[in-house]
Amino acid sequence: MSTYVVLLPGNEDTWESASEEQRAATYAKHGEFARVLGERGHTITGGAELTHSREARVVRRGSDGVVVTDGPYAETVEQLTGYYVVDTDDLDDLLEVVGILADAEGAVEVRAAVGDAEGPTG
Repeated sequence: MSTYVVLLPGNEDTWESASEEQRAATYAKHGEFARVLGERGHTITGGAELTHSREARVVRRGSDGVVVTDGPYAETVEQLTGYYVVDTDDLDDLLEVVGILADAEGAVEVRAAVGDAEGPTG
């Protein structure tokens, strides 16, 4: 069994201005995603919707010790808005099911957890 993280980037301003109907439709896609994963033998072991990146704190080590700044690490329109942690024996099928989220979210990134997945070399 291998572990993968499904990363959900998105435009936070678009989400904040979305109507209740638009948000409900997005949440419905997430429900469908979770249902189909379970039906196909994949297991969600974690995940969460993240708060807006303006609430993020960036921690760096400086010459005077730890320095904490407000805001996201990257100055981009899209930020990480949520994630799922999924255990599976079938990456190809997982990627197919992630297509459900790509329909709602746009691009979705899937990465293997280091030391837990076979990775590209098998």
